[in-house]
Amino acid sequence: MSDTSRPAVLRELHVPGDPLVLPNVWDAASARMAEAAGFPAVATSSAATAAVLGHDDGEGAPVAEVLAAAARIVRAVRVPVTVDFERGYGLAPAELVERFAATGAAGLNLEDSHPASGDMIDVGEQADFLSAVRETAASLGVDLVINARTDLFLRRPVPPEAQLSGTLERARRYLAAGADCVYPIGAGDPEVIRALSGGVAGPVNVAYGNGKLTRAELAALGVARVSFGPALQRHLYGTFAAAIFSAVASGENPFTL
Repeated sequence: MSDTSRPAVLRELHVPGDPLVLPNVWDAASARMAEAAGFPAVATSSAATAAVLGHDDGEGAPVAEVLAAAARIVRAVRVPVTVDFERGYGLAPAELVERFAATGAAGLNLEDSHPASGDMIDVGEQADFLSAVRETAASLGVDLVINARTDLFLRRPVPPEAQLSGTLERARRYLAAGADCVYPIGAGDPEVIRALSGGVAGPVNVAYGNGKLTRAELAALGVARVSFGPALQRHLYGTFAAAIFSAVASGENPFTL
């Protein structure tokens, strides 16, 4: 698969009712495992990537390291790669697109709250930012699948009754600005997810969370994309790493665990 065809392939995988499942990875080795398991695309998690790079999430990792990690993942697999790029690491749209395109990744997440403070960004400001990224990409002949993460359910700056209406408004503005998909992170109630899938004029991405809803249930709610964020890495390391290193430290055989 060529670099130029990967964004189109990734975009077509977003099907409401038959969601693209992305078990977010954090390095080339985990990306290859996801590809070997049969997943048609690979997504990164900013928190999981930052952890293996030795930094905190919330744009704590230097952008050059994040981009280099993304490029290694792209080189390691044949399927499209989409990168959790947080708020863009302070890059202006022109520099963002130019540097990101050099990784060969097919898509990226861009979120609408400040990673460090958690404060929501004005909807108009974020729409303008997404529009500038899309227009810059088009001017450079770069196709990117933009997943616009919206954080009202995560940050909760407004009362619960305003979170759904506010998210629908942000989704409308972001899609009009050129986003391909909307990711209302933190939305977990089935009726809220149904309302989002029915009220957003584009694909909706939800987080798998702790598995309260199955893939089949999420599909029935009209979801087009399912993400895991850093949860798989944390589960893997938390479940096995502590036991393995403790076994080695105590003189036990770690391979019998």
